[in-house]
Amino acid sequence: MPQRPRPPASLELATLPDHDLEDEATVRRLAFEVDLSNRIAESVEFDQCHLRGADLSSTTLERTRLVDCLIERTNLANLRTDKSSMQRVRIDSSRMTGVHWIDGSLRDVTVTECRADLAVFRFTDFRQVRFEDCNLTRADFANADLSGAQFVNCDLTGGQFSQATLTGTRFRGCTLVGIGGVTSFEGAIIAGQDLVALAYTLAAALGIQIEDPDEGPE
Repeated sequence: MPQRPRPPASLELATLPDHDLEDEATVRRLAFEVDLSNRIAESVEFDQCHLRGADLSSTTLERTRLVDCLIERTNLANLRTDKSSMQRVRIDSSRMTGVHWIDGSLRDVTVTECRADLAVFRFTDFRQVRFEDCNLTRADFANADLSGAQFVNCDLTGGQFSQATLTGTRFRGCTLVGIGGVTSFEGAIIAGQDLVALAYTLAAALGIQIEDPDEGPE
């Protein structure tokens, strides 16, 4: 299981413009409940922060680092970042539609009850990461290293896993219809009830025709 964030006992409330996003800014022990949408910043570090009802939609944060942070009911739709990292972070009940987290890393991260459809995690390294009760339809994990990640009760319909590493990745109670890159699932651990839909997708990828025994040749 991922380690939990280690937030401080009390936090100062962030205000604008004092705590706006700027290049190479370090923000520590702050509670963000403000609109930070449509910003562009690089090398920002969030340390022991709580984002609660904040808005970072359509913001671009390159080489950003989040450590010991809690994110709740926050709008992260279309947030874009390259080469960024999270460590001991929990994201709850937040909108992550269209997030682009490219060539980054996630360590000890838990994502629960989030809408993350169309999210892109290409080339990202996952370690001790758990997605639970999330909408991940058409999410893109191409070339990601998902070794040891967990997906529990998630909708992964149309998800893309081409060239991903899935050794030890666990899927339980997930919808796996229309998965792309299904041949990358070598080494994955899949609950029995999830396997049926994946079997049909794998058969299609390998050019296998599945015949109903009642419709076979006489």
